[in-house]
Amino acid sequence: MSEARRTRSTEAFYGRRRGKSLSPAQAGASARLLPDLKLDLSTQAPSDLTGLFAAPVTDVRLEIGFGGGEHLHHETGRFPQSGFIGVEPFVNGMAKLVAKIAEEPRENLRFHDDDATQLLDWLPDASLDGIDLFYPDPWPKKKHWKRRFVNVANLDRFARVLKPGAPFRFASDIDTYVNWTLLACRDHGAFDWQAASALDWRTPYEAWPGTRYEAKAIREGRTPAYLTFVRG
Repeated sequence: MSEARRTRSTEAFYGRRRGKSLSPAQAGASARLLPDLKLDLSTQAPSDLTGLFAAPVTDVRLEIGFGGGEHLHHETGRFPQSGFIGVEPFVNGMAKLVAKIAEEPRENLRFHDDDATQLLDWLPDASLDGIDLFYPDPWPKKKHWKRRFVNVANLDRFARVLKPGAPFRFASDIDTYVNWTLLACRDHGAFDWQAASALDWRTPYEAWPGTRYEAKAIREGRTPAYLTFVRG
């Protein structure tokens, strides 16, 4: 491991960057499309994020760690009037969604292919209309819990970039991470949990397409929880 990789402050939030070799279609789509779809964080972020997109949009949402992109591709199609920023440092996940974009283009989508904290720190105050964090790495061993993306520093980041009243949605099949997130958001104070009964957090989000990871979790007997918080 290189010295630069060891000393990155954001190293803890995700594991490996690459899996098996990309298919020719994935590699070709990534080389052709990703350079124009990636955000350039070396420039100053615009005060109005809607200008980042090829299509006219009225609001902007962020999905952190989109995996294979099932939900993100689904949402960009459902809401063409909304702009979406997808973050995924895992090369294979990014390549899978970009290959899908090559077949079904989305002019309301931009990408960041590194750690989400870099993007969050780049974004202007109160610039996002929602943040989704679905099935993040649970880092199940207690000694690794500090690597979980939900922590005080990142909730501070969420609170800064979300507009008042905007949702932060979190889904996980790991009970300890669900409880961790509930306690972290309660203690933070900027987020109100939107649940009146267990049905509220056991019911998938509206038009939820599911993901391959979720299907695997359900097959293995783990029950997902779907939490929604609102920025106060």
